[in-house]
Amino acid sequence: MSERWARAALTAYRYAGAVAYPLVGPYVAWRASRGKEDRARRRERYGVAGRPRPVGPVIWIHAASVGETIAVVPLVESILDYGVNIVLTTGTVTSAKVADERLGDRIIHQYVPLDLKPAVSRFLDHWRPELAIIAESEIWPMTILELGARNVPQVLVNGRLSDRSFLSWKKRASVAEALFENLAHVIAQSDVDGERFRALGARPVTVSGNLKVDTNPPPVDERVLATLQRQIGGRPTWAAISTHDGEEVVAAEVHASLHKRHHGLLTIIVPRHPDRAGALAAQISGMGLTVARRSKGDRISPDTDILLGDTIGEMGLYLRLTEIAFVGRSLTSQGGQNPLEPAMLETAVLAGRNVQNFREAYQRLLDSGGAKLVRDRDMLAGAVNFLLTNEVARHEMIAAGAATVDEMRGALARTLKSLEPYIQPLVVKARLKGANGR
Repeated sequence: MSERWARAALTAYRYAGAVAYPLVGPYVAWRASRGKEDRARRRERYGVAGRPRPVGPVIWIHAASVGETIAVVPLVESILDYGVNIVLTTGTVTSAKVADERLGDRIIHQYVPLDLKPAVSRFLDHWRPELAIIAESEIWPMTILELGARNVPQVLVNGRLSDRSFLSWKKRASVAEALFENLAHVIAQSDVDGERFRALGARPVTVSGNLKVDTNPPPVDERVLATLQRQIGGRPTWAAISTHDGEEVVAAEVHASLHKRHHGLLTIIVPRHPDRAGALAAQISGMGLTVARRSKGDRISPDTDILLGDTIGEMGLYLRLTEIAFVGRSLTSQGGQNPLEPAMLETAVLAGRNVQNFREAYQRLLDSGGAKLVRDRDMLAGAVNFLLTNEVARHEMIAAGAATVDEMRGALARTLKSLEPYIQPLVVKARLKGANGR
């Protein structure tokens, strides 16, 4: 069996260039984020533990970035209630900050080791997890094979496979089967995702719904919110959030086309990657628009055209400043971003047509009237204009989105039910350890 594992790993890495992130996992993420890491904890990337292992059973839970981390927080909290130790790994400084803010010292946070045998082995030798829970689409050959070699049950939760990833895996079906057969259970987000995992050899597969629906709305500092609301006053607003390259300029052009029609219009642009903010501010200012940068503490004055939300962890603030939100990575990029947070915060959702990564969520919102897809800049401008002009239609759209989110809830309970056979033995073991004082 070990020979088959080795062959699968070698084949997987040989095709890494074609399959991209699903196969090379944290290594690609690490290469892309060099210079943005927590230098004091860099050794954790090589599996060197930053903390001692606690006494008793340990569950390893991994969430790659901010979205996945937020999604698993309620799941982590539910497992903590059983009294089992959790080591939570993430891949970015931002997600580490989210874990600290929302879970604190109730868990042990580590940066995920690179998907290379020495790093993974060192990590597993120290933490000795008795269950591994991996969020969404983090499929790493070496990590999966090493856990399999140690007979550690691996459960993929909130599992999803994008169109691109699924097609890439299908081309290498034997590699997929050799890896996915190591998964003890796949808990998929949707029926489509479930069928895709089954087609690639995963067994058993159940469908839970999207854990992101069962999270709380993103938090906000009420004092900061009140300050910005006073600065904005009664001005009409709309937001373009989680934007990718090209979409910020589109949003600025929409503002330029609408600001005379809607006196005092303020456009809020929140780029997915705030490190691009300097260049974006210069580019938008070059269009003759006045930009206030949130990271600089710029005041929103009556002549401010654009509030550039170039901070991390303040999506709850930006969404509470408007009732209309265009969700990016959907017009000039492909895949889309999560529309559930704006819907939770009573915001009418707009997006481009490339929303494959959140297909089910968008379909539910579209069916209920809680979201609308646009083809291009002009169609986006028309949609924003319509919603700014028609208060009744805007509020009907907002209500439909909020109701859809409520109807979609329940993924957490279904996920916990599927995890119960793997967690309960560890709960018993933890209680026995406590009773014996060891």
